[in-house]
Amino acid sequence: MRTLLLASGAALALAAPLAAHAETACADMARATLPHAEITAAKSVAIKGGQACDLHVTSRPTADSEIKIEVMIPQGSAWNGKFVQVGNGGLAGSIPAAQIKGRADEGYASAGTDDGHGGNGRTAIWALGHPEKIKDFGTRSLKETTEAGKLLVKAQKGEAPKRSYFVGCSAGGREALMEAQRFPDDFDGIVAGATANYNTLSTGGRAYMQQTLAKPGAYLATPQLQLLQDAALKQCADDGAFIRDQMACRFDPAVLKCKAGQTEGCLTAPQIASAKAIYGGRMVGGKSTFPGYMPGAEAMRGGWQAWNTGTSKATYEESSGHAISSQFLKYFVYDDPSFDFLKMDLGPKYDRDRQKTAAVLDATNADLTPFKSHGGKLIQYHGWNDPAIPPLGSVKYHDAVNAKMGDTTGFYRLYMIPGMLHCQGGAGPGTVDWLTILDRWVEEKTAPHEVTASSASGATQLLCPYPGVAKKSGDAWACSAAKKKG
Repeated sequence: MRTLLLASGAALALAAPLAAHAETACADMARATLPHAEITAAKSVAIKGGQACDLHVTSRPTADSEIKIEVMIPQGSAWNGKFVQVGNGGLAGSIPAAQIKGRADEGYASAGTDDGHGGNGRTAIWALGHPEKIKDFGTRSLKETTEAGKLLVKAQKGEAPKRSYFVGCSAGGREALMEAQRFPDDFDGIVAGATANYNTLSTGGRAYMQQTLAKPGAYLATPQLQLLQDAALKQCADDGAFIRDQMACRFDPAVLKCKAGQTEGCLTAPQIASAKAIYGGRMVGGKSTFPGYMPGAEAMRGGWQAWNTGTSKATYEESSGHAISSQFLKYFVYDDPSFDFLKMDLGPKYDRDRQKTAAVLDATNADLTPFKSHGGKLIQYHGWNDPAIPPLGSVKYHDAVNAKMGDTTGFYRLYMIPGMLHCQGGAGPGTVDWLTILDRWVEEKTAPHEVTASSASGATQLLCPYPGVAKKSGDAWACSAAKKKG
């Protein structure tokens, strides 16, 4: 059988009978060959705009690599001429098929990857003794997906995508910043949500928090979380359901300290220490090494219990943050399945130990000059009440980029979303069609400014490019400068 040959960096060479066709039949795409990769399935599937060619690829760039990739290409007029790659989440382990299908429904040729291993997103045992798989997880699977996705689009359509975008949140937000930093020429625009780019620092912070929670009498159960949330909202939300200006909020959990003989409606000294560890982040030598979490949604469903404290003291190790951080330290940093982060040294030693992992998995380079020179546009966003990834980490990165590059408003905007939890949900409206806003910025060369976020209930709120904050004057909302925290 004659094959379709795909060479890296080149278009797919079609067999002579197919060369005259503007669009190759989906079934014929199964005949394509890729460098160190194979197409394992090619079938036509229904999407909102008609049909799409759904291609599954396995890439093996090293002897220990097995990267699963899915590429979905809308057929005929269902394609809008553009390509979007979606990010993964947690510790990955499966292809984000729903996201890929969702973007194809919108008309985009779309692609995603399992990041080079199987798993449930909370386990990293696959990394033990497999440094190449860790590299696949860090960046290589992203590049493999980009190359395969774009070339398969060109092979199927007879033309390259006119625009290419990357969209990711959480671990996918880390991947988004990896793309901007390490592969600056690959995308015209990037959306980076709730970015886990300070991977090793935030993991150390969570270990610090968990060590504090594990001390005698220090656990924060539902009643204590509700006390914290109510007090924070009373102080900083002006009787609202969420805090609109977190940078102006100076909430101290010590206001809830039990008085002599008081046992209800207050926090003990160990519980206050736990709350301060969660709000303040890991401390070394009296200084914060990385920020903690923000007040106002401590007891909310999907908040601290889901990620940090669990639903009870007996089950708090099942919280996503505890599980993922324990796995991260066992298999990425210390290569030891028996490693117990509740007993680890979180002083300067950890900052030395994490360096080898940081080089592969952190995305902290503040020099985005190559991405800017390519003409790329970057939108970063983060919910102020994110219980999984410290929101001030996004502020830290934004400030670092501006300190390095000067005024970045021509290509980079950060939006902090009051009341939003991790990537979605929360008391504050947080739904925004970031990809459409990005596409308009790339196509029309007009930077976004004020953005309206919505919720399923129909509520809305105005979002401002950081450091702006939405302020109400009469019946109208407008963006104004925020106060610096400190």
